[in-house]
Amino acid sequence: WHPEPGPTRDGMTDHLLTAAEAAAYVNVSIRTLARWRAAGSGPVAVKLSARTVRYRVADLDAWIATSAR
Repeated sequence: WHPEPGPTRDGMTDHLLTAAEAAAYVNVSIRTLARWRAAGSGPVAVKLSARTVRYRVADLDAWIATSAR
């Protein structure tokens, strides 16, 4: 699953994904993504409010690249 390109700023995609979309993007469950976020081992998350978390596509791609073995 790959999201549609979002608005750009300085030529970089700044599209924000929900936790469900981000989990699908990296092919894990939402719960696994939440555990990684709590442990500080997952991709960078953007906290918009106390209950709202989003993920940048660029951050997910960077995390995948550094996590690949």
